[in-house]
Amino acid sequence: MSSNNLNSAIDKVLSDESDVREATSPHQRDFPYERDGEAQVTRREFCNFLAVTSTALFVSSGGFAAKSLYDSQKTEVLPAMKIEEAVTLKPGSALNFRYPTENDSAILVRSGDGEYYAYGQKCTHLACPVYFEKDAQRLECPCHEAGFDVKTGNVLYGPPPRPLDKIAIEVKDNGEVWATGREVGGWERA
Repeated sequence: MSSNNLNSAIDKVLSDESDVREATSPHQRDFPYERDGEAQVTRREFCNFLAVTSTALFVSSGGFAAKSLYDSQKTEVLPAMKIEEAVTLKPGSALNFRYPTENDSAILVRSGDGEYYAYGQKCTHLACPVYFEKDAQRLECPCHEAGFDVKTGNVLYGPPPRPLDKIAIEVKDNGEVWATGREVGGWERA
């Protein structure tokens, strides 16, 4: 019984095929494609598709690269901000502050010789907050035991791939300390 059903289904499909051929034959001259060859892709069509797709990807990636280059040439001017309580900072100590926005933590260090240095507080490895280790006179990341030089922000040891982000500071004549800009740390290791 199932072979009869199968045979009748095959016959129906084949008769449908011949019905389609009969219905399309008057229009064959207007649409000169053979039904058997409709699903075939020629080598020329494939190469044309490949060339157009490759060109579109190349042009779009070039556009993204050009925009990235343009954006990297722009320098963002950050507002100057007074670092409160910096005047009272004793040599060999540090102070946390926010710059350039309330969401960006930073650290101001006054080294033993009285010079001020400021950095973004996020470790360049996994963004853990760094702190000033007074005894060793360096910035340290407790998450993965990394160390940074207080005077340069360069990596002394540990997994960070680049130095800390530097914050430009200006010391006024009256002793006030102002943050005036932020610079992303280089990609070299110390």
